[in-house]
Amino acid sequence: MFRFKSYALLFLCFTCLTVLISGCSTDKMIAKKVAKEFKNSEVIKQYQVGFALYNMDEKKMIFQKDAEKYFTPASNTKLYTFFASLQMLPEQMPALRYVERGDSLIFWGTGDPAFLQFAVKDKSAYNFLQGSTKKLFFAPGRYQGTFFGDGWAWDDYDYYYQPEITEMPIMDNMVTSTYLSPRRINIQPKVFAPCFEVDSTKTKGNFQVTRAFLTNDFKYPNVDVKPGYNQQNPYKTSTQTTVEVLSDTLHKTVGVVKMKIPSDAKTLPGAKRDSVLKHMMLPSDNFIAEHLLLVCSNQLGDTLSTAKAIQHITKTYLSFLPDKVKWVDGSGLSRQNLFTPRDNIYLLDSIYHLVNNREKLFDMMPAGGKTGTLRNAYPKTETPFVYGKTGSLGGVHNQSGFVLTKKGKTYIFSFMNNGFINPTSEVRAEMVRIMTYIHNNF
Repeated sequence: MFRFKSYALLFLCFTCLTVLISGCSTDKMIAKKVAKEFKNSEVIKQYQVGFALYNMDEKKMIFQKDAEKYFTPASNTKLYTFFASLQMLPEQMPALRYVERGDSLIFWGTGDPAFLQFAVKDKSAYNFLQGSTKKLFFAPGRYQGTFFGDGWAWDDYDYYYQPEITEMPIMDNMVTSTYLSPRRINIQPKVFAPCFEVDSTKTKGNFQVTRAFLTNDFKYPNVDVKPGYNQQNPYKTSTQTTVEVLSDTLHKTVGVVKMKIPSDAKTLPGAKRDSVLKHMMLPSDNFIAEHLLLVCSNQLGDTLSTAKAIQHITKTYLSFLPDKVKWVDGSGLSRQNLFTPRDNIYLLDSIYHLVNNREKLFDMMPAGGKTGTLRNAYPKTETPFVYGKTGSLGGVHNQSGFVLTKKGKTYIFSFMNNGFINPTSEVRAEMVRIMTYIHNNF
């Protein structure tokens, strides 16, 4: 009996050792093959590339190529905003802070991006203010920052992807113009309609609205509007503009009062956090990303500050990262952001466990060939095999996320491409080729 138990124990040890050796040899084989793909790529040799591939089951890095070096992340930055929101925000985001004093309702913004946002369409704050029988007063002054993030390109002020940052954002902080007839457009919010003027000197080309740099003066050419026309231009923000837009939208007068938030101020719950996060991730919405950091700051005290939120998040929640991050905004519009591929790996692993629901997490992320910014990057397949976040600026194109293989494995990857002059489509195609290779072979 003793001899039998000894043999059984030896057999068990041998089996475990075989599994361990097999796992190690498999990872080494994957690393060798992936390294060969990078070495043989003529495209990748032309610019800076950082890459990391992580085995979630074994909790170890399989392959790294300059994964410890810093890269401009572009919208990969939104992964950090996503992580911060999971850590700091309640399931229902704070839409407003407010107090009632006599016949007045005084309210403060929280940075909440969901107020009548075109995709989220949350009306929590709208219904609350519109339904109140009291006089409405907006109390500004919580936001400590500039209307653009650190390092943003000033000459992108008129593009939809760069609306200004405010403590009380409304309708994406943008003016939307749409087709009504060949010579008429609909303008929302309507308060901006008198600010639109035809430019009689322009009688050729496509119909396109432009805004002056420092004012809310909009112009459009003297040409026909085509059916289906839809354009968004950021408006120039100010306290006065905020109350005018609020008054116009609510169909009620909104005044301004200078007042700090008292200790008895209440919080109005608003949009569901995860819904807002999904609407940030799929189209890579910069407006939502920037204001989510302000809502995180709202959880810390009376001031709304991107820098304050980032400092707190980095110190409190990101100590597990192998490399120190340089993080300055919520969206990745700034080139001052610098992250390493291996930081992205460990961040994604933490996000995966924070959500603790694989199906839910993948539904919130762009899916290759199916949804969001990865919809057209990968071919359509019955089941997507890449879920992740893209990031693009001039000379920058990244992907970080999860890759599913035909053998049933799930790996975390971060693929960062910087400093190229090639067409972005060429860089994307090479990235997709290598990720597809990993999917097919491992």
